[in-house]
Amino acid sequence: MPSNKPESRLIKAAGGVAWRPGPDGRPQVLLVHRKKYDDWSLPKGKIEPGEPLPVTAVREVMEEGGARLALGRRLASVRYNVGGRPKRVHYWAARVLSIDSRAIPNAEVDEVAWLPADRAVEKVSYPHDHGVLADFAARPPQTVPLILLRHAKALPKGGWKRADADRPLDDSGRYAAKVLADLLACFAPSFRLLSSPAARCTETLRPLSQLTGDPVREEPSLYIHSKPVPGAADSGTVNAALIRAAIASGEPTVICAHRENMPALREAVLAALTGYSSGGQAAGGKGSGGPAPRGRAAVDGAARRIVELPKEWDVALPTSGFWVMNITPLPAGAETGPAPEPDLTAPESPAAAPASRGRTWWERLRALARRGDAGGRRDGARADGAAASADVGGQAGGFSTPSAAAAVGDGPDGGISSRSLITADGGGPDGEAGVSPDGAGGAAARPVGVLISADRYDLSDLAES
Repeated sequence: MPSNKPESRLIKAAGGVAWRPGPDGRPQVLLVHRKKYDDWSLPKGKIEPGEPLPVTAVREVMEEGGARLALGRRLASVRYNVGGRPKRVHYWAARVLSIDSRAIPNAEVDEVAWLPADRAVEKVSYPHDHGVLADFAARPPQTVPLILLRHAKALPKGGWKRADADRPLDDSGRYAAKVLADLLACFAPSFRLLSSPAARCTETLRPLSQLTGDPVREEPSLYIHSKPVPGAADSGTVNAALIRAAIASGEPTVICAHRENMPALREAVLAALTGYSSGGQAAGGKGSGGPAPRGRAAVDGAARRIVELPKEWDVALPTSGFWVMNITPLPAGAETGPAPEPDLTAPESPAAAPASRGRTWWERLRALARRGDAGGRRDGARADGAAASADVGGQAGGFSTPSAAAAVGDGPDGGISSRSLITADGGGPDGEAGVSPDGAGGAAARPVGVLISADRYDLSDLAES
């Protein structure tokens, strides 16, 4: 029978693999030395009452190591016992924006070290940190967030007599918008803020705009009741262009919209990241001749070897919920020409290619990532049998993500799982945004990015202390 004693309660904590570019171009990660325990570890700490875990991670790394962060993808979490109580620590890959050298020494930390991930594994005092560092090393560290946000809670439709577009947030929605401002600011110091013109959307972004100083740009096509203009593109086509342009810009972007059109926006992300239009055609090309697949079906066949979406992808976001798509540029040498058009009629087992055929860009990319995962397996094995365990995927205080460690061995040829290898199409011949009549970029457009992770955040489920 479960214990109700106070000491049985889970201790919730968060931290980060804070990184900066080293002299040789490889990322250096931050380790802290705690004088009380005489140990080396990743910076982390317990949450404060009502504090979202990403905010905890940013605050604790700043307090312990003096590093100001922009969070990237979710990493493996770690569980262990402290004084008879279970403790779970959630980690993020986190780019260092600036360093306050005056923060060290402090009450907890008397020394810091900046080391490549492989040397950091050798220096940390606890085996459970090995799996977190291996997870970090398995993917490119530099990512740019594209955030799809559902607006906060608004006044009910039934009691509102004026225009729907004017329906504002209720008291709980205004409070959630303030919480969202601090939470979203963990992912970047500034954003491109795009919003439906509906009051409930612009009001959701207003506190974030005030915090960062970034203006909110209203996009009529994001409103669910937008009226088509004769001769103009429909809202789906325009929104597909917005998504594609956001990815191609390489700038952190937040798009605030509605429950009703969030599925279409997610589908537009798939279109931009797989080369398929919302109708299931290859970008700018012809379909396979059968019914146009949509959603998950749009990435079946040959494309399935590249793409696997998180299990929560098709689950509706609650009010104030959001997805963070962490996108990185293609590695050098991977972008050598136009992206191939996957053949949806191709069999699951492709025919042997001629020996002279070079590997496609996504085959080269997968090989690069597989080598990273192989190293992650070796490092992660050191933690086997340890008292602490690394949790990968699954729920984590209101958010979830498929992680690198979970992907190992899941791929079609025994390598990396494809769930994180989604390509982005810039839309134009030189990577600039562009739209064809079907809402997708031209068939000759080159891929300009890779989806490293898609992380879901549910504000209503974020853990409290």
